[in-house]
Amino acid sequence: MGEILWPWQYHFPPFFTLQPHIETRAKQLEAWQKLITDYLRATKTTSIDVREAQNHPLFTNSEINRQLTQEAIVLILDDMAKTGRAAPVDKTKNLWEIYWHSLDEWGNMVYNWASNNGLNNSVCTLYELREGDNTMDQEFHLLDMNILVKALKTLEAKGKCELMEFDGNQGVKFF
Repeated sequence: MGEILWPWQYHFPPFFTLQPHIETRAKQLEAWQKLITDYLRATKTTSIDVREAQNHPLFTNSEINRQLTQEAIVLILDDMAKTGRAAPVDKTKNLWEIYWHSLDEWGNMVYNWASNNGLNNSVCTLYELREGDNTMDQEFHLLDMNILVKALKTLEAKGKCELMEFDGNQGVKFF
């Protein structure tokens, strides 16, 4: 992983304290969401554990001695969930999946790849999609399996594919 280029806000101490003014807070939440998705995309990470987040460089800037509170992190993630960019994995909202692309966008990427490679009416294993040599140049290569399945379920709901299990493997047939 290359060096992360932090936005200017990351070096601005008030960025790490939720702002009381509604318009300022909205801009702050938007900036945090962009920072979170950009960082996770750059590091190919798809989850955040709020209990460990305060030890993470994303939420702690030791140069200015500031860190975001767990409550603020959950508020930001809740806001991301409203736009389909995050989802809690557990009821306590400690573990979160983060989508730097929406599930629809991920699904469309996979579907476009399958269509462009003549795989309509063909079955692929999820292993082939996620780890196969043919997908190495695709952004969904090595995508978290849970997120891949959720993205494929969005396609299935649109009638573009069917998820299936066979011989202990998960697969998908594209239409």
